Amino acid sequence: MFKQILSRLPKRVPKSDPSDTSQSDTENSTSFGNIFQCTNVGTAISSKLNVVKRVSSVVFPASTGACVEAIDPHLSFKDVSNAQKQNLFINKLSFCCSVYDMSYPDRNCSELDLKRQTLVDLVDFVSSGSAKFTEPAISAMCKMCASNLFRVFPPKFRSSSTGGETADEEPIFDPAWSHLQVVYDLLLQFINYDSLDVKLAKMYIDHAFILRLLDLFDSEDPRERDSLKAILHRIYGKFLAHRFFIRKSVSNIIYRFVFETERHNGIAELLEIFGSIISGFALPLKEEHRTFLWRALIPLHKPKSVGIYHQQLTYCVVQFMDKDPKLASPVMKGLLKYWPVSNSPKELMFLSELEEVLEMTSMVEFQKIMVPLFRRIGGCLNSSHYQVAERTHLLWNNEHILNLITHNRQVILPLIFSALVHNTQNHWNQAVLNQTKNIRKMLSQMDEDLVLACQHNLEEEDLKLSAEAERRRKVWERLEAAVNVESVVDDILVPVKSAASACSVSVAC
Repeated sequence: MFKQILSRLPKRVPKSDPSDTSQSDTENSTSFGNIFQCTNVGTAISSKLNVVKRVSSVVFPASTGACVEAIDPHLSFKDVSNAQKQNLFINKLSFCCSVYDMSYPDRNCSELDLKRQTLVDLVDFVSSGSAKFTEPAISAMCKMCASNLFRVFPPKFRSSSTGGETADEEPIFDPAWSHLQVVYDLLLQFINYDSLDVKLAKMYIDHAFILRLLDLFDSEDPRERDSLKAILHRIYGKFLAHRFFIRKSVSNIIYRFVFETERHNGIAELLEIFGSIISGFALPLKEEHRTFLWRALIPLHKPKSVGIYHQQLTYCVVQFMDKDPKLASPVMKGLLKYWPVSNSPKELMFLSELEEVLEMTSMVEFQKIMVPLFRRIGGCLNSSHYQVAERTHLLWNNEHILNLITHNRQVILPLIFSALVHNTQNHWNQAVLNQTKNIRKMLSQMDEDLVLACQHNLEEEDLKLSAEAERRRKVWERLEAAVNVESVVDDILVPVKSAASACSVSVAC
């Protein structure tokens, strides 16, 4: 009964919260107001510049940035206002992130031409100095470069196991170089830009970016390696915080090349960069730099492919010696450690480097290493390979080296005199014979008494060797005679034993 009475009463309608109502009205009015405001701005811009075209969000994803106005990247910078050039610059960078397979250029001919033209426009815009590298622009630039440049190289099918181009091999050119070249030019101009905020750019050109850049030095296209060389050198010069990391990363590449693979196409370019870096080292040299010399540069003489980068390697070694002349004797010890035994072309390179090192060697450092050094030079003087012998004789034409030899002739001349005499008596090449005679004449004029003493010692040594050889010959004759006697006795005893065994068998029967 009570429930029926309550059910007949009118139901109470709940009052709406005024704060909720005002909040919803405010949100609606704000959202519509923003839309209306953006629409008015867009209408005003469209009325002033009819050439500006809106594009869909498919071309420019949300990663481009909400503050960047989407403008058709195919437009020229001349067709937009100065206020819109920066947005167009970022949009063009985003458009160039698309990567195509250049192995079949006919498939995407129109897209490739459009992309290349866009890249050229970007290079012209940056070179004109009109670009402003804000954080969105730096981010878009690094993203575009990473999309186009960072890639995995196909397996190497070269017949040579040494890596890199040799004298018998033609360089391999990348079919995508027409696009890559423009990207490299744009990246170089970006790094060289005067108003670039280094602290801001360092957030995007970070260690990961540099490592991927260093990986590209293994490219088989020499044009790409040259572009990388210029870019890495500028990064090293401009980003001071990355210098230690770059040196360490390059050292790791060299370690892996020397001690593991012996295959890398960019060792020469990396050494060219380090040649200029070494020249800027402060004195006294840090232990890190000395370690790089001992553990990286000196072992680089070991691989068979040293001829590809030997010129750059020699320059780096000489730069170290120019910084600290006391490094001469350790450097020559390293050369002697990796001196080639049966590779004559490599030996010629070592002799050439040795001459450059000796030109910068002081008398004190030379005396520390002259004994093992001229033992090796004595072996090169009477080398059966005439080019090695000729190149070694030419060391005496260097005034500084001749001065070092003259002041230390009491030690050096006995070490090489036997090689000179051996050349005079036995060498097959007439040019080497003439050079040997000239050196012997020069030494006689330098110190005739020392030459006569060396000649006398050599004759006595030859007599001792002859006597020793005669003694060994007689010992061998006695041994052979004893062996012959034993063989004759065996020939006599064997028939007697066989006859005795036959008699014993017959008696038993």
